[in-house]
Amino acid sequence: MATRFVTRRSPIHGKGVFARVDLPAGVQLLEYRGKRIGRERAAELDPKLTEAGHTFLFTVNDSTLIDGSVGGNSARWINHSCEPNCLAQIHVNIDGDELRDRVLIETLRPIRAGEELTFDYGIVLAVPHTTRLKRIWACRCGSPRCTGTMLKSRPRVR
Repeated sequence: MATRFVTRRSPIHGKGVFARVDLPAGVQLLEYRGKRIGRERAAELDPKLTEAGHTFLFTVNDSTLIDGSVGGNSARWINHSCEPNCLAQIHVNIDGDELRDRVLIETLRPIRAGEELTFDYGIVLAVPHTTRLKRIWACRCGSPRCTGTMLKSRPRVR
């Protein structure tokens, strides 16, 4: 069977992942893969990444992140959009083994062949979202509903 997507240059940012065939809604496309790292290691990387505005780190659960830059697959090239056509879904291991939790990319709606695959990164930083950081983490999705940034507010603690 031919692959359902291809990685190539993106008008959104750098590389992107594009549908090679029409895809229906609700289809599981691929798993976000890479080296699993703990929060401590991610905290070491975070200051550099916060200033870079570019990351392949994906939070899986309270203790684990996936670093797509090490052993990652095509999923690391899926770009952010404020009106995404895909969803990055955390699948928790049924036995409670957090090291086996997975991130699966699924279509939210029908996607036409040639269309770029996107999901909402929902990036939450541990520092206040200043104008400068919003500029560093600028969104380039081009959607009429674009918020201008990939950053999301931290959930309020009650």
